[in-house]
Amino acid sequence: MPDLYISWSEYHQKIELLGAKIYESKWDFDQIVCIAKGGLRVGDILCRIYDKPLAILSASSYGGAENRVRGTIHFSRHLAMTTEKLGSRVLLVDDLVDSGISLRESITWLAEHHGGEIEEIRTAVLWYKDCYVIKPDYYVDYLADNPWIHQPFERYELMSPAQLAQSYLVGEVPRG
Repeated sequence: MPDLYISWSEYHQKIELLGAKIYESKWDFDQIVCIAKGGLRVGDILCRIYDKPLAILSASSYGGAENRVRGTIHFSRHLAMTTEKLGSRVLLVDDLVDSGISLRESITWLAEHHGGEIEEIRTAVLWYKDCYVIKPDYYVDYLADNPWIHQPFERYELMSPAQLAQSYLVGEVPRG
């Protein structure tokens, strides 16, 4: 399967479609938890649409050449959130389920750190692939042939601050 290239417009449409699918389920949740980095944009847009608080669980598992090598997942010690408690119903969002390990381990992390207050966690992603270990509750696209997805923000992972400055500030001298 060839790689899948997603434009900003397609990316935002998929988030909106995901939001519509969640709405159609009539499930009422208290808070959105996004898995950062990939779920940040998804969580941000959904929290604005639903007018629900957003909590951020930072996780990292990819690195190496072009950020395509999956390694051990590492989590932040705490959730970044503006509410005292998560609430009893949590919507856990990410951009995709590749292997499903990040999503499964995030559910475990939430249960270990906030299990006393959470009664139900549902999951939502834009894409999930065939090699998953957990199926999300809500998704936009199922990708049976496991393509590598090139999201529109990935170009920033290959860009240095010097390259950015050169493309915008060529010939300009900073003023002190």
